[in-house]
Formats: sequence, structure tokens, C-alpha cells
Amino acid sequence: MTRLRANRRHRKVTVLMGGFSAEREVSLSSGAAAVRALESVGYAVQAVDVSRNVGALLHHLEQTSPDVVFNALHGRYGEDGCIQGMLNVLGVPYTHSGLMASALAMDKPMAKKLCASAGIAVAREKIVTREDLIAGDPIPVPYVVKPHNEGSSVGVAIITDTKSPRPFATHWPYGERVMAEEFIPGRELTTAVMGHHALGVTEITTSHSFYDYDAKYAAGGSAHTLPANLPADIYAEVQRLAVVAHHVLGCRGVSRADFRYDGKRLVILEVNTQPGMTPTSLVPEQAALSGISFPDLCTWMVENAQCDT
Repeated sequence: MTRLRANRRHRKVTVLMGGFSAEREVSLSSGAAAVRALESVGYAVQAVDVSRNVGALLHHLEQTSPDVVFNALHGRYGEDGCIQGMLNVLGVPYTHSGLMASALAMDKPMAKKLCASAGIAVAREKIVTREDLIAGDPIPVPYVVKPHNEGSSVGVAIITDTKSPRPFATHWPYGERVMAEEFIPGRELTTAVMGHHALGVTEITTSHSFYDYDAKYAAGGSAHTLPANLPADIYAEVQRLAVVAHHVLGCRGVSRADFRYDGKRLVILEVNTQPGMTPTSLVPEQAALSGISFPDLCTWMVENAQCDT
């Protein structure tokens, strides 16, 4: 790694961050952490807060000619294939997954179908409209309501009984297609995949009703047990399934797969193609457990950046 840093010391990296999705604040935090880490190992780094002015972004990239884009955007437009397609056209290598894998992983129903085809257990779901949800329960309670293409638990609500509050009845800015998904009780587990290898398994606990946006990103919102206290065969199976999901979706670079374990079966919840890189994020913790510092992790991501050809 020392030689890699020396050889790449003057390489130009542009970090895309912020954006205009519901995960803007998380992206700003991830991007700032990546900027600090990459600068600390000698890269020439520029940070860009991405707006809807695509022309301005194109102009900036054309003028600065970065060798690599570190994509620290989260959520729609940054994690769903949109920005990846633009970078493919420009021929600029970028971190994380390509256009197709990004789009597939962000579309939760499609990602679940592909995971199920590879033998990974998934929760039953039904795609409905918001009006359907307001009219009645589309599947038996308890169930989970999710936007079909958001991340970081944005918009997620658990309907525990027929009298549960319906947050989607008054304000729902996530589109008309909604996923009602079987609620899977049990332990929350997550595994990062780096290249072709799983880094570890973390168990997440929280005092919140579930691992929601605040539990993920607010200080003290959750506790991470790493390595998770699991039987050796279950620990290994979580890692194996995470790698299978990474491959079946066509991911590259770093991804993170989330699971529920009820004591009998492991059910995948989703695959994150651009996991958070904030001070409370899971991937840097698992990398550290494997002896990979945060600057080394960011360096690996930059040196393994690609664009679709």
C-alpha cells in the first residue's frame, strides 16, 4: 500500500457529494470524510457539491479532467445509475458499482427478485399505490412500508396493527409506487463486501422501533457489535450470502448487504452499492477490523475505480 500511495501521489480525484436526494446531509458527511482521507495520502482532491445543474457539473469535470471520481453521493440520482451513466459517457473512472448494478440495487423489488434467483431468502412483498395503502392493509400485519427506490431507511414505516399511524396518508414525497413488505423479526446483521471478499459481520441494535434514518446516522442512535456474536456457521453464511448478492447484482468496489436473522433463516433486506462513509458508518468499522485503515480503504476504492465500457 505504501508503494501504491507513492505512485499515485499526484493523481487527481474529484469527490462528488451532497446532491439533492433525501440523503443529502449523509452524503456531505461521507464526502468530507473521503476528502480528508484522500488528501492525507497525497491525492490532489477537489470536492463538488452536486446540484441539478448537470451542465455545470459537466463543465467542471471537462475543465478539471480528474483521473477518478470518488462518488460519495447517496440516494436517488447519485446511487441509482444516473450519475454513473454520465461518467460512462465522459469515460471517467468512478468508485463503486456501474450503471446497471446501481439501478438494480436501488430498485428494491428487482433486487429482491435477483437475490431470490440466486437462492437468497427474501421477504414477501406487494407493490401498491399510496391510495391502496390508505384504503386498507394490502398484506397481513405486521408489515413494512418502503419507497421502492430510496436508501438509508428514508420513508420506511412499520405497520404493527390495523390501528398503527399511517405516515403516508398525509405526506409522501417518494412517488406513487410503494412496497408493502412482510415484517421479518429477529437480529439485524450487515456485511461489507470489498471486491470479492466479505469483511465481517456486524450486529446492529437500537432503542428505536427499528434501524431508521436517525438510528443510522445520529450519534448514539445505534450500537454496533463487531464481530457479531453468532455461531460460526451462521457468521460464515452471512458473509457468503453477501458475496453472492454482490455478484448477482453485478456490483463492484464496495457494497454492503443487510440481513435479518430470526434464529432459523437469514433474510436479505437490501444491498447498498454506495454505503455510508460517515463517522458512524458500518463499512469503515468492518474494514478496520480487517486491518484496513480509512485512508487505505478510500485509496483502494480510488485505485479500483472503473467506468462501464
